[in-house]
Amino acid sequence: MRVVTGTICHETSTFTPVATTWESYRERFGYRRGEEILEIFSATNTPTGGFIEGARAHGFALIPTIFAEPQPSGPTPRDIFDEILEEMLSGIRSAGAIDGVLLQLHGAMVAEGLDDGEGHILEAVREVVGPDVPVVGQLDIHSNISHRMVEMADVLIGRETYPEVDMAERGRECADVLVRIVEEGVRPTMALHQIDMVWGMNQVTAHPPMREAIAELHRIESEAGVICGSIATCFPLADIPDMGASVYIVTDGDRDLAQAYADELGAWLFERRADWHFERKTTREALVEAKASGKFPVVIADRDDNTGGGSPGDSTGMLRAFLDADLQDACILYMVDPESVAQCHEAGVGAELNLVVGGKSSPMQGDPCRMKGLVKAISDGRFRYDGPMFEGLGGNMGDSAHISQGGVHVLLVSRQEQPFDTAFARTLELDPKHCRYIGVKSAAHFRAGYESWAGAIYSVSEPSVHNPAAGRLAFKRLGRKLYPLDDI
Repeated sequence: MRVVTGTICHETSTFTPVATTWESYRERFGYRRGEEILEIFSATNTPTGGFIEGARAHGFALIPTIFAEPQPSGPTPRDIFDEILEEMLSGIRSAGAIDGVLLQLHGAMVAEGLDDGEGHILEAVREVVGPDVPVVGQLDIHSNISHRMVEMADVLIGRETYPEVDMAERGRECADVLVRIVEEGVRPTMALHQIDMVWGMNQVTAHPPMREAIAELHRIESEAGVICGSIATCFPLADIPDMGASVYIVTDGDRDLAQAYADELGAWLFERRADWHFERKTTREALVEAKASGKFPVVIADRDDNTGGGSPGDSTGMLRAFLDADLQDACILYMVDPESVAQCHEAGVGAELNLVVGGKSSPMQGDPCRMKGLVKAISDGRFRYDGPMFEGLGGNMGDSAHISQGGVHVLLVSRQEQPFDTAFARTLELDPKHCRYIGVKSAAHFRAGYESWAGAIYSVSEPSVHNPAAGRLAFKRLGRKLYPLDDI
């Protein structure tokens, strides 16, 4: 059995000023080709790592083409998108006779002139392999699923955890299902239910109410004739017709049954639509509550400047609140500010500098903070993730620096990325576990590496390109009415 694999994976914000370039594709995990993909992603908690594990377990040949996954950012220029896609298609063509395709996609990719990046990719792959070769794709839980995607793929499998610690597990599931199709004659039929809803931030799967939603999904997956099912909570920062939550179910040869279960679960989720949302405090409000509760260490998460959603990562709202409060044993992870990093590298460890930190990418990110920063450590930004997210995979934050003013420590970085664990911070002589106040620019993925030892966690709201001070994001191209944007 011979299976081709490829990755074109990007979560795209149509509201961010962060541009997607060729360098974007090269800098995060590297733009990888051929056999080096198997070497780099083997034994890692990634979807491709799961594909590799599945190939070894089932004994099939896995033929890698390309791996392209930049950090979330703006739409990919069309010429770059077309070049990357053509390289993957060329790799599929040159593989010769194949029995299947395993794709690592996102589900929320937008390119210039293409609202539905994954639908376009899947259709292009289908044109190459024909109607009889099974195409199985692994998707993020934050996907905007289109009917075109469901039509062009045989099976799509989304992640079931948030933080997404099951990436390798879902990749392995894709490989298992593909083997069942090829060797056991399973005939997958997939149905989609697009829910009239934008999912809020109440979606951490270890806690209710999201835990009950996943349990309901698993109940349906256990029913006779069902191969697998997925909930997509949507990626809400994309102004495209298919933005919104959805459910997609795969059955063995029974499309009506798949649609019935998708509709059932979709209705169950929509009925509880208010449960998926909660009000967020400002950083200042969270600090008052944290001090009163005395549950330390406290993690304060700025969801709006989350680089994992495409934000610039230099919003100053949280930093200013920490400095104004004159906190002790506090840290901010991370401020994206290549200019300040360069000053720290030039001055060296031990220098005390007058820095203008953050607020440089857009006026919407807040005014820059003036800091008298002591340079505690510098690095080239290279490290290896502890996990569970991306366990075993190398990361690169670019040139970086650890500065402090009073009791507030700030990690300055050159590249957008959120703190999935404490591995990178420790390379800069900062262990967040020893801090009382930890500010992170992340929506929920930080929980994978922080929640087990945090005394309390607060999700806060600060002005940014994804949380404009004037009010809601200016959606103009949505394809249906969506709660809570609309009164439904």
